Amino acid sequence: MHIDKFEMERMQCIFENRVDYNISESGVFPMKLSELLDGRGDAENFLNQVLWYPESDGSPLLREHITQFYQDCKPSNVTVINGGSEANYVTLWTLLEKGKRLAYMLPNYMQAWGLGRAFAEGVDTFHLVMREENGQKRWALDVDELKQAVTPQTNVIQITNPNNPTGAVLTEEEMEAVVEAARSVGAWIVADEIYRGAEIEGDTSPTFWGRYEKVVVTSGLSKAFGLPGLRIGWVVAPEELIKQIWIHHDYVTTTPGFLNDRLAAIAMEPVRREAILARTRKIIRSNLPLLEEWLNEYSHLFHYARPVAGAIAYFEYDFPINSTDLINRLISEKSVLLVPGNHFGLDKGIRVGFGYDIQKTLKGLVMMEELIRELV
Repeated sequence: MHIDKFEMERMQCIFENRVDYNISESGVFPMKLSELLDGRGDAENFLNQVLWYPESDGSPLLREHITQFYQDCKPSNVTVINGGSEANYVTLWTLLEKGKRLAYMLPNYMQAWGLGRAFAEGVDTFHLVMREENGQKRWALDVDELKQAVTPQTNVIQITNPNNPTGAVLTEEEMEAVVEAARSVGAWIVADEIYRGAEIEGDTSPTFWGRYEKVVVTSGLSKAFGLPGLRIGWVVAPEELIKQIWIHHDYVTTTPGFLNDRLAAIAMEPVRREAILARTRKIIRSNLPLLEEWLNEYSHLFHYARPVAGAIAYFEYDFPINSTDLINRLISEKSVLLVPGNHFGLDKGIRVGFGYDIQKTLKGLVMMEELIRELV
């Protein structure tokens, strides 16, 4: 079986710790272990834990806490996986097959693009497009293109909502359009919701869970929760599919880490969960206006729709250079790393992270602007 090189992850791995200005990160500054355990009398107990194999589908306490992030969800609807990426991998490995096709949202984190090309007959795409509505720009679902991408061969529709890299969140009408498209051919919806909980404004984004009998939700603690080092992800799905996903998981990493599972159970306890998400929202709601102040000075160079959720923003541009070539020059000439639009199935655009040190982010953008002045 051939599988394509994951270009984004390879670039990140090579350069993220080599550049002076890594402004490519897609989450918020990670929590410290002391913050996660703050106020808990049993913090000392972690030093005395025996490092057993944990339950391979996640501890009962963790799965129970995850269910409380979704309406009408039971522990039998949940299995715990090592990170959101593995949750997507094992889910698509379970569902996709030769002779069937994946309908895939673009722009997107391109993991499922590669897996669809490897596991299924092929991939058909539909897009979010930047539109102006009521005087504001937003990334909207191209419903007509969605309908064209979903055919009788389609057995999975994969979306990321909130979206990576744009930070867009589908409206209720758009979510219903995805459900209708899936129902029309009996396809599964796989909704990667790893940014759910990191909203710029308002309450927690709506979930696809419960909207249709063939919905799978993947998520984890790396983005909205600021706990990427725990490598905890999960799948929420109908009970019979969870059993099949668990079988596939047994052939890869088998179990989550013991301490990771126990710490994740603390993070997902409902009161603690909301406190963690409040921390995330405070960071992104403080940082985004500063990023937008910089962007306003260069609005003649970039097209931008404000993200609804997540610690990432996407800028389109018109100047004459491919996005990967632009980022390679930024790395070599300015020691700045962003993510090129090519890595999301687009072309002339860049993704900027604003969930870390915003002053360092702004300095990196100034370095980018120096290079852009040479191009326009």
